[in-house]
Amino acid sequence: MANPRRIVTENTRLSPLINLLKKPQAFPLLLFFFLFLTWITLRLQHSSHLSSHTKKSHHHHPDSEVVDEDDKANLVRFGSTSISPIRKDDRGWLLDPVTLARDSQLHGGAASCVSIHVGEIKPGGLRGNHRHHTCNETFVIWGAKTRFRLENHNVEKGYAEVLIGEDEVAVAVSPSGTAHAIVNVDPVRSTFLIGCQDSNLHNSSSSDYKIWKDL
Repeated sequence: MANPRRIVTENTRLSPLINLLKKPQAFPLLLFFFLFLTWITLRLQHSSHLSSHTKKSHHHHPDSEVVDEDDKANLVRFGSTSISPIRKDDRGWLLDPVTLARDSQLHGGAASCVSIHVGEIKPGGLRGNHRHHTCNETFVIWGAKTRFRLENHNVEKGYAEVLIGEDEVAVAVSPSGTAHAIVNVDPVRSTFLIGCQDSNLHNSSSSDYKIWKDL
């Protein structure tokens, strides 16, 4: 059973606060209190959203459509038909491969385009399957379903391999001493590519060829 004296004592202690809240002058104080609580709640929600967004975007270029194996293949991809860092308006896409690779945190690409080549791979065709020892290389690949393979000894089979869609543009890098291959697996379309190297290849002795027997 409750102690009557205790109840009277507690009511006596609360009486000044209750009386204050009943007065018109208490309205600004209550308003300030509720606004302060609202501000604290919004700040906590904003901090939680920012932390979640930072974790999702870590190590990837904004708006990039990254799949699990892309990091292992040193590659980043973008949709060619949607607004993105490479397609900013309706005119189509445009990019600087060296800058985009660096901004996407792809390590080991060409520091500059000292040597550059542009080419086509018809359906079923292959380019690469070699390893350069005297240059880093950055690629832009688009136009068809294309398989990109990059030597990676941190992967159990010794290489990483990804499939680039016909409506995607990919930027990939191959550091010096790393084998790479580009295979068109599209039944109809041609693959197009730009290769940018940061030094000239003067002779074939600085490269290894036919790295993978299954290609």
